[in-house]
Amino acid sequence: MLPSKVVRHKAGRLVPVLLAGLILAACSGQGPQQTSNVNIQGPATGRSDYYLQQVQQSSDDSKTDWQLLAIRALLKEGKYPQAANQISQLPQQLSDVQQQELLLLRAQMQIGQQDYNGAQQLLGQVKTGGLSQDQQVRFYALQIAAAQNRPSLALLRAYIAQEPLLKGADHQTNIDATWQALTQMTTDQVNSLVINADENTLQGWLDLLNTWRANSQDPQMLKAAIQDWQTRYPQNPGAKTLPTQLSQVQNFTKASTNTIALLLPLNGQAQVFANAIQKGFNDARNGVLSAPAPQPAPVAAPADANAQPAADANANTDANSVVSPAVAGNTPQQPEQPQPTAQPAAAQADSNAQVKVYDTSSQPIAQVMQQAQQDGATIVVGPLLKNDVETVANSNTALNVLALNEPEQIQNHPNICYFALSPEDEARDAAHHIYDQGKRQPLLLVPRSSYGDRISKAFAQEWQKLGGSTVLQQRFGGVAELKQGINSGAGIALSGTPLNVAPDQAQNVAIAGLTIPAPQTSAPAPAADASSGSVDSVYIVASQDELQLIKPMIAMRTSSRSNTALYASSRSAQAGAGPDFRLEMDGLQFSDIPLLSGTNPGLMQQAAKSFNNDYSLVRLYAMGIDAWTLANHFNQMRQVPGFDIDGNTGKLNADADCVINRKLAWNQYRQGQIVPVQ
Repeated sequence: MLPSKVVRHKAGRLVPVLLAGLILAACSGQGPQQTSNVNIQGPATGRSDYYLQQVQQSSDDSKTDWQLLAIRALLKEGKYPQAANQISQLPQQLSDVQQQELLLLRAQMQIGQQDYNGAQQLLGQVKTGGLSQDQQVRFYALQIAAAQNRPSLALLRAYIAQEPLLKGADHQTNIDATWQALTQMTTDQVNSLVINADENTLQGWLDLLNTWRANSQDPQMLKAAIQDWQTRYPQNPGAKTLPTQLSQVQNFTKASTNTIALLLPLNGQAQVFANAIQKGFNDARNGVLSAPAPQPAPVAAPADANAQPAADANANTDANSVVSPAVAGNTPQQPEQPQPTAQPAAAQADSNAQVKVYDTSSQPIAQVMQQAQQDGATIVVGPLLKNDVETVANSNTALNVLALNEPEQIQNHPNICYFALSPEDEARDAAHHIYDQGKRQPLLLVPRSSYGDRISKAFAQEWQKLGGSTVLQQRFGGVAELKQGINSGAGIALSGTPLNVAPDQAQNVAIAGLTIPAPQTSAPAPAADASSGSVDSVYIVASQDELQLIKPMIAMRTSSRSNTALYASSRSAQAGAGPDFRLEMDGLQFSDIPLLSGTNPGLMQQAAKSFNNDYSLVRLYAMGIDAWTLANHFNQMRQVPGFDIDGNTGKLNADADCVINRKLAWNQYRQGQIVPVQ
């Protein structure tokens, strides 16, 4: 529809036909000011300066259309103040078509400024029946962006409505995004969906989700189940174009484990870590993990004060250190056994698998990899040190590699997975746990050190991905500084400063050709404190000695009626903590690997004895067990979406880059006992 109207007068009987034709020709040649070719309902490919120039040169109704196109270009270029200025200059009276376009533009501006609720309200006013196909694509893209990737029925409907309007790469992106939204929904969310009887496409997608969840642990069954689903729903867009993740399943073949190369530093400072991993790997391979539960299960004895620590406490900051959730030298207590909810899985012992161990401390990693390949290795487990992992990732090796650490920058290779026990990994799991418990205003209480910096950054980035707001942080010194605070009666007021971190994602949002520039920088949030109700949870990363001072210092400054929930990392769990400590920590939740949380008491006792109650080494022993399991399920982790393993270091699954994520076990101190968090 053209906003300007060209009124064509009928030629009278006395006006020659030729003269009438000349008049019409003259009218059509007077340019955009008189006869507009502006189409605000179609694509806008020009830059804002071009459209703004047209605005200056136009004087009739087409000026408003050029303004709308200019606003659209300004938003695409991230020029929000200029776009707002143009909106303020629009005339009060707009046609229906112009009003609908303005609603889309204002919603896009709200999303760019992170006002997602405001955008949703504007989109709710749009009359979709009068939109062109291009506008419909943008409308659904804006609905999707306003949902912030949070799975919901509305988000699924937006993807489904947008799909028939797209072609090529945009169409595949829509299919993949629909599938991602589905798989991110919990079972409870899916079960609570109420859909209309005529939503056949959505019903088909939900059936595919159920099919995938029922068969994801068996690639061959999943392959057959997907083919059966395609037969039952031949018209579903996902049946015609499978999500990329599921199309990979069709080509699945089990990785060969005939010859496994285990790459570890068998000399030097990291030898003690390598020995623990190797013992776990061998015990899993030989099937000697099942130990009878002790009768009764004794409380762990205090760690030997004269024992040699596993590593220097500062090792965690070294780029080549073996990363572990607890600071080396801290030996966590053995909990009074909570009832296990699931038995960690382990790969069955494979007598046909040949394991060859290579010492990465004796020669360059490139030579070790070359030797392993010459020896006929079909899969590599390791290396352990970070710089060696980076070398392997950059080598373009053809071997399957389960690296036992992560490089600084993750590289996605179809034959490499990354498995590490890092403090950042634990912080990310804590973000999920706290968010899932309904908390929305967390405060991080972390050491004043580079170690604390790493924890804070990992937690805050994951919190943003979950849709959380700005995270607050508060730093503390060592035990001496904390004792000064408690002696002076200062306590800890839980007042934090905003932690601003760059998100681990693209700066622009691009959905089906609609580009929404990165959200505009906003002013930092003011400091908040628990007394005002702004802080509802605290994640504490501290040693046991520090935590024993921190918790009462928090109580000194917060009301007894405060509902602020306290959470701690495994760093605070050490051997030798008695009932007095457990009573002092009442209500606090803490995370640890399943092996140290009572899922297999017999194995835990056996491992603790082997490593003289040094539970930092027990964690690495558990890592060795899980490395064996992951090696035997390498292609499942790499190629089958949703495949997971109940491991001894956590519930294991892989992201798109095949970084192995771990969901840890969470326990709580309650009336002097340690019980699982439900």
